[in-house]
Amino acid sequence: MTVDPPGDRQAADVPPAPAPVTDLAARLDRIPVATPTHRRWVGVLGALFVFDLVDLNSFAYAAPALRAEWGLSIGEVGAVTSAAFVGMFAGAIVGGRLSDRYGRRPVLLGAVLFFSVCSLLSALSWDAWSLGVLRVLTGFGLQATTGVLLVWVSEMFPRSLRGRYQALLLAVGLAGIPIAAWLARIVVPLGPGSWRWIFVVGALGAVVALVAWRTVPESVRWRSAQGRSPDPRDERLVARMEHEARAQLGTDLPEPVPDPPKPEGRLSDLLRGATLRRTVVASTACVFLILSFYGFSSWVPTLLVERGYTTAESLTFASVLAIAAVPGALLVAPVVDRFDRRAVVLVLQTLSAGLVLAFGLVTHPVAIAVTGFLAAMFMQATVPVLYTYIAEVFPLHLRGLGSGIANGSGRLAGVAGGLLVAATFAGLGLTAVYVYLAAAALLLGLVMALFGERTTNRRLEDIERG
Repeated sequence: MTVDPPGDRQAADVPPAPAPVTDLAARLDRIPVATPTHRRWVGVLGALFVFDLVDLNSFAYAAPALRAEWGLSIGEVGAVTSAAFVGMFAGAIVGGRLSDRYGRRPVLLGAVLFFSVCSLLSALSWDAWSLGVLRVLTGFGLQATTGVLLVWVSEMFPRSLRGRYQALLLAVGLAGIPIAAWLARIVVPLGPGSWRWIFVVGALGAVVALVAWRTVPESVRWRSAQGRSPDPRDERLVARMEHEARAQLGTDLPEPVPDPPKPEGRLSDLLRGATLRRTVVASTACVFLILSFYGFSSWVPTLLVERGYTTAESLTFASVLAIAAVPGALLVAPVVDRFDRRAVVLVLQTLSAGLVLAFGLVTHPVAIAVTGFLAAMFMQATVPVLYTYIAEVFPLHLRGLGSGIANGSGRLAGVAGGLLVAATFAGLGLTAVYVYLAAAALLLGLVMALFGERTTNRRLEDIERG
């Protein structure tokens, strides 16, 4: 008895439509709409992102309670925050490279299981050192998950909708931020040790991974590029998606346009020519993203306490700001595939920089909430645009590793970022922290506008050729 692989079960009763070419990437590219199959994937992958984001933000919301319970200094909070980014740096590169060699699907699901177990163990930590070690391991799994997931979406969704569905996917997943924030707001004030439940909830990602194992197939582009005969599972999957697209459109699909043969790529390609430039631009953009966006969101609860608010009050503010994540991703969905991604990033980051400065200067509680909410919303709107861009600019055989290096560079900057916020606060004061965060946001926009390249609505193979 045999069992159909994920993605084949619902296709079993759909006869494969004849195609004039066997180039599966070309057949995917001729599908101009999101089919029911695509939409099912969004639900499952979005749920994986929910728990990814819960875990990513869990320490930020537990930090005020941990400071009181364990007597941590601002510097120790910064050290634990930075520890997670050390793990993310390694996870981004190792996860990306493994996905290039062994496939997107096994690395994605394995990484989810890994960070879920580490999150559960974080709930059992007893001091800053034990929690720091576990945050390194959790960060490893988190960033391996994020990087491979974004690459998978770029390879399996229509080119005219890649950005929109990355944004919608993130909008679903970003519900994890307010979930973590409101969970902290409810459980942390209950008493000593209550913060542990935040990490327990993050471990539930393992349940979604089991669902994804049954529903998420391997990337057709990755498997067809391995130099072997077309996999029957991929033939059936693409045929089903073509069938769904025809039924949705009421017309036949355009003829596939096969990509001309190209020489086998090598790892050294990442370090020369146009690919090297793309790596530098994408990595620099990710550095400024982490320094600004995560610097702002991770430190808001702690810095509000330093401004005179109680732990409960600071968590209330942080919970309100966390809600901005979802509308931020939805805000950019209608425009990310319509306008040049570089211009969209520049506009969003210019607005973010001004609002971060305003957040640091205003004193009225309503003004703090409004400026903080808008700053978080525009910063979050930038994330799906940049993530879409990064997953597009690298050649297929290096897409996982290239995206991993770019994302990993940002996470490595997060190691310094956590310590830099603490040092800036200690040496120059609270206002200087917000000036630094605003400058990082603006530099992200300028790097993309000046040095990025156009990827909107272009075939991945065309982008690869330059």
